[in-house]
Amino acid sequence: MNRVAVINVVGLTKSLIGDFTPFLKKWSEKRNISVVEPVLPAVTCSVQSTYLTGKNPNEHGIVGNGWYFSEECEVKFWRQSNKLVQSEKIWEVMKKENPDFTCANMFWWYNMYSSVDYCVTPRPQYHSDGLKLPDIYSVPANLRNELQKEIGAFPLFDFWGPKTSIKSSEWIAEASMKIETKYSPTLSLVYLPHLDYNFQRNGNDSEKNATDLKEIDRVCEKLIQFYEKRNVKVIVLSEYGITSVNKPIHLNRILRKNNFIAIREESGLELLDAGMCEAFSVADHQLAHVYVKDKTNIEKVKNILRKVDGVEMVLDKNEQEKYFLNHERSGDLVCVADKDSWFTYYYWLDDNVAPDFARTVEIHKKPGYDPVELFFDPKFSVPIFKAGSVLLKKKMGFRYLMDVIPLNADLVKGSHGRIPESKNDWAILIGGEKSANLISATDVFGVLKSAME
Repeated sequence: MNRVAVINVVGLTKSLIGDFTPFLKKWSEKRNISVVEPVLPAVTCSVQSTYLTGKNPNEHGIVGNGWYFSEECEVKFWRQSNKLVQSEKIWEVMKKENPDFTCANMFWWYNMYSSVDYCVTPRPQYHSDGLKLPDIYSVPANLRNELQKEIGAFPLFDFWGPKTSIKSSEWIAEASMKIETKYSPTLSLVYLPHLDYNFQRNGNDSEKNATDLKEIDRVCEKLIQFYEKRNVKVIVLSEYGITSVNKPIHLNRILRKNNFIAIREESGLELLDAGMCEAFSVADHQLAHVYVKDKTNIEKVKNILRKVDGVEMVLDKNEQEKYFLNHERSGDLVCVADKDSWFTYYYWLDDNVAPDFARTVEIHKKPGYDPVELFFDPKFSVPIFKAGSVLLKKKMGFRYLMDVIPLNADLVKGSHGRIPESKNDWAILIGGEKSANLISATDVFGVLKSAME
């Protein structure tokens, strides 16, 4: 059995491999490059689960980075339990064929309580005084302290938020090499998120993002050369391409103006009361799941949303079948943005009553994905000083809000989730010897399996 390392370079497309990525350009010239037809939605959790199961979202159940958990009446994003994935994973299939097979999952999602042999994933510490400290979860458990002692604490605030940098991808790469040296797994799944950041800030512009492309190229060079020296076959893979956008769409504000949204007021601020809403949307980049309490209202809501400028499609449950998205977790309606637009989670009509978490990096409390978390509020002349002073107060034991995020969705210039018109903006797979020039997202499973056989 061949040993394989799959390096997931988020946001990488064929058109981005060029002068700013000299190593990847030279390395890929001698290997087959497959363009990957996107799954809908083309977002992290859905795509990764499709690659690792060979199934579509209507089978594996990961219909987005988050959805409405109807039994709890709560919207939840970025859950971590692998039990949420409802189909057999590639490492489970391979273990049945060869009991000696082992797998290391380095930051691919749904990485807790899975059947992999080795895993590392972000797991911050949340203290009762509001302090959030960087940390990781690992299997075996002793890896957590071992890795952070050898290469430093995981740079959580460089992994997501306005301070993101190459440091998080560098840390993951270093940790992956440590795991390879210590355990030599049959399959290594390595996640490098760096291109996700400035491409969402700046849009799909190689010149503006040249530094980021050069930085990830250097990380890939070090990682690929390391694996190849150890006779590990390397496959470079991406999940989606990020395209330029210029129009945020506030579906919940539209539904609110049509009297479908229920709000709770706490301390003078507004919270979305999902369980009481007649209809609300769960925004996830360029796709939004819309849940309707009274099913007789579905057509009414559909007619309202299909008239919204920037909404390309509104799919009911029957229409979702065409895109393999008809699952009990999916919305009664699924909205897909046009190429220039993306969806916010915003539901308030006045910024003065926006919830306190709206101006913070808070991926679990927000009822939708918020790319504006990548920006410091421009009103702070020295944002790092503002963030640092707040952090110092927190460390001194004071409860203090890290409210450094703006409420200006117009800042976002790049997004993903829909199926782009141009194949130049689709994900790619490099190094699949038997793969065709164009493969589906579900085909990736077979390509990875073949590489190990």
